[in-house]
Amino acid sequence: MVIRSLNLEIVCGPTSRLPETKLPEIAFAGKSNVGKSSLINSLMNRKSYARTSSQPGKTQTINFYNINEEVYFVDLPGYGYAKASKTEIAKWGKMIEKYLKTSKQLKCIFLLIDIRHEPGENDRQMYEWICSNGFVPVIIATKLDKIKRSQIDKQLKLIRTTLGAKEIIPFSAVTRQGREEIYEVIDKISEDTL
Repeated sequence: MVIRSLNLEIVCGPTSRLPETKLPEIAFAGKSNVGKSSLINSLMNRKSYARTSSQPGKTQTINFYNINEEVYFVDLPGYGYAKASKTEIAKWGKMIEKYLKTSKQLKCIFLLIDIRHEPGENDRQMYEWICSNGFVPVIIATKLDKIKRSQIDKQLKLIRTTLGAKEIIPFSAVTRQGREEIYEVIDKISEDTL
């Protein structure tokens, strides 16, 4: 995948109407601080187009990035962020749910899991919820550079057995390992929708 153009085209808050786009959409979901913005920036070949932060919970809107006028990367708010108020968390949850249930163009959901940890209750709920809505999420195991090589297989097995996941792509925003595999998934989606 070669990024020729990109544009943050649509930003939806809790009270916004969700757009009806004409292009295939690929959604990125994950716990706050799992490295979602870093992954999206790496895929878009930009350093800080999607805002990264050391403070979890920065993405509080659904952001639609138009890539090459061919596909949207849809950045969903992070879940499981403890410092936000319960009403804020509930609003984000409703927003994510509404998007996943109503988007006619949603073709794939990447669910990001931190490779260093066993998937938590929020991760399991999100995985099951995505599956119950007819999607099979592609798991991206982030922060690969933060563990020793000898631990990788063990941690991937832990994610696989905890979630019952089929497809897992280990990824590092630092070394960009895994990026080509993610591009392959995206390219296949783009080809299938042509």
